[in-house]
Amino acid sequence: MSIFSGKDPHQKVSSFPPVRPKAMRRFQARLVLPFVLALLLLARIAGAQGVSADALMPGHLEIEQAVAATLENNPELASFQSQLEAVRTQSSQAGSLPDPVLSINAMNMPTDTFDLDQEPMTQMQIAVSQAFPFPGKRRLKRAAVDHKVASISSMVTEKRIAKIAEARVAWWELMNFDLALQIVGQNKDLMRDFVDIAQTKYKVGSGLQQDVLLAQLELSRLLNRELQLRGRRAGAQATLNALTNRSPDWKISMPASPSSRILPELPASESLLLRAGTTRPLIDVQRDLVKAARAKLELAKKDRYPDFKLGVGYGFRQGDDPLRNTSRPDLASVMLSVNVPLYSGSKQNKAVKQRTHEVARQNFTLRDTAQSVAASVYRGIADYGAAREQVALYETAIIPQAQQTVSSMLAGYQVNQVDFLSLVNTQITLYNAQISYWQSLTKAKQALATLASAIGEETLYE
Repeated sequence: MSIFSGKDPHQKVSSFPPVRPKAMRRFQARLVLPFVLALLLLARIAGAQGVSADALMPGHLEIEQAVAATLENNPELASFQSQLEAVRTQSSQAGSLPDPVLSINAMNMPTDTFDLDQEPMTQMQIAVSQAFPFPGKRRLKRAAVDHKVASISSMVTEKRIAKIAEARVAWWELMNFDLALQIVGQNKDLMRDFVDIAQTKYKVGSGLQQDVLLAQLELSRLLNRELQLRGRRAGAQATLNALTNRSPDWKISMPASPSSRILPELPASESLLLRAGTTRPLIDVQRDLVKAARAKLELAKKDRYPDFKLGVGYGFRQGDDPLRNTSRPDLASVMLSVNVPLYSGSKQNKAVKQRTHEVARQNFTLRDTAQSVAASVYRGIADYGAAREQVALYETAIIPQAQQTVSSMLAGYQVNQVDFLSLVNTQITLYNAQISYWQSLTKAKQALATLASAIGEETLYE
């Protein structure tokens, strides 16, 4: 006769002494409860082992979509692009001649009568003059502007690459908070089951009240952590929205898990550093500024030489010439003038000295920029390498060991060889390890995006 046979437990059976209903229910609870609880815990813990990699739902913001939205809508990028278009128009301006001067003159008017045919020298003159800079000045002015345009063009590329990195970093930050919230939510449900289990065992006399209080305390801690994560997620969402020129509270829906967790092995740091020297737009910006400064220096030296001004005029006269018995002939004039650098010691020579110092300053800035780029590359390599090793450690050691420990503790808990506190602590260790795994993966992906920006590339081995 089995107690699971479904027969009336009050029916007397010859092989068993009579059992009272209350005692029978307590006996059933103590016998069946561990197995029921074990199945429940196994189901919950299996669901909390990690974030599922289900197919992504449509409508979620993928990382490439975040990058595309940033490039299309970011106001800072639009500002730099407008600046570039504005500066491009300066090249033709710098290489053009000064505007010619048209003049209409009344020459040698007699002040007693203001009669145009009274005096032979009186004439109405029309003249045109054109200034010509010393040969080479226009070319140098155009070269200085062209180098400035090239530097701003490189700066636009630099900002574009930087914004791509910022978008990737912000996306991964938001993804990290969503994954952490998933894990906390799963463990929150599990901890609620722990509370129910502890209360049930306490009611049937096989548990302790302190287990109930412990489970409730851990549940409260999870709720507190969830609140903190939600607040930080709102901040990360605002950052990503700012990059895409949207309202800070615009709701962003993230995938259930990232589409790629691959962390490639990087080549030698020397190779990456050489690539940065040839592909980083920020270095090109400074190189063009050095070239612009040199062109301005050569222009300052040219200013020691005079500019020219050529003019032609035609004078109309009225009245007759009594000596020749003819009308007075018109007069033509040709004028050539040059400016004399009389004060070159305090003007042109000082300008040359100023431009010389400017070239030196730009060269020093170029060296400093190169050193800064090299430091950012090495820093990105170090950050990525450390985070990548942490991800591998969590994947291959910490999380599997924590899972095995939970399973072992659960098996011991079924036969009352493990106390409730130990079981709860091992589960907390597991979910902390899972959260830390995603944090390390996020740091690695962010470091990879930052390293790509430091080298001057949009993506790096992804």
